[in-house]
Amino acid sequence: MIAIFAPFQIQAAPDAIITEFRDDEILTKLPNTATEIFRETDSPKEAGDRLQMLITQARASGDPRYLGYAQTLINRWPEEQLTHRLRVLRATLRQSLHQFDSARADLEQVISSSSHNQQRIQARLTLANLELVQGRYTEAGRHCQALQSAYPGLIAKSCLASVQARTSDPQKAYRNLAQQLAKSTGRQQADSTSRLWTEGTLGDIAAQAGLSEAELHWRRVLQASPSDLYTRAQLADWLLEQDQLERVLTLTHGFEAVDTLAVIRAIAMKRMGHPGSDELNRRLRQRFEEARWRGTLLHARDVARFQLDVENQPHDALRLAIENWESQREPLDTRLLLRSAQTSGDRPQYQRVSEWLSQQGQSDARFPEFKQ
Repeated sequence: MIAIFAPFQIQAAPDAIITEFRDDEILTKLPNTATEIFRETDSPKEAGDRLQMLITQARASGDPRYLGYAQTLINRWPEEQLTHRLRVLRATLRQSLHQFDSARADLEQVISSSSHNQQRIQARLTLANLELVQGRYTEAGRHCQALQSAYPGLIAKSCLASVQARTSDPQKAYRNLAQQLAKSTGRQQADSTSRLWTEGTLGDIAAQAGLSEAELHWRRVLQASPSDLYTRAQLADWLLEQDQLERVLTLTHGFEAVDTLAVIRAIAMKRMGHPGSDELNRRLRQRFEEARWRGTLLHARDVARFQLDVENQPHDALRLAIENWESQREPLDTRLLLRSAQTSGDRPQYQRVSEWLSQQGQSDARFPEFKQ
């Protein structure tokens, strides 16, 4: 069986890590000291296990330090000694660090040269998600089709449904995928991880289509995997747009260390006139300023949204939103740029994004600013 770890968004679309391990298998305990993390090893398997766990911990905690540990670890391996598994893991890490071109190169090399079917599947799915992140829907569709041929099932169908939703008809994509999930569940054909992956995809597509079922699908994912920060952020953002502010605070409580969730929480607090608003905003300003000083500001979307919706600085928000949109074009990235351009009165930027959406055939109920 191929195990698929639940996606987590670090300013990216759901990343896929497929491994050859069982869902319930403990690979290794997270290291308690830097000595354990960077202990010398000549075993590609041991290095891959450590790298896998560091990436997983980064996703579960939202702490970018684990990405730094992972980068240090993989950088110690000479290029000529990288196995296909290590190369896919490096690509996953690079995607999380927004090094999209180098991640794509790693994945394409594995697809073209590996004789191991599971490694090619792993690379194909990761690459399909990367192309979705960047709004390269033709390329994403091609990889989803190849995935369907090599690894048919709910994961591939979810991949294809995501492309269909972004390029033509989200309501039809939702109906078809929901039917596939119902059939697979009824026949007990799909493993639990594939079903949860599909539930998350259905949540995203339902939100795009303006369907209230989005919350149901996301809640199912969070019930099974409370540490899925990507899904938690999607649901929190959806509740924020529904003006269900108390529920936003409940969902984000205890997650103030995660930039995306902290910013959504800050916006909700501001709208409510919450007494804790000033303190959270102070901590976020300090955090973002320190990240700029260190040169480690990965979450441009979150900073731009903070500038726009909390600090009321639309021109600063627009600058960051433009920079962010050049590399990743998820719906939340696109809407942020539309809103920033509209609030700043920058008609050319607004028109540029609107034209791109029209060219893709993309509609989204979460984009009231976009007039087709």
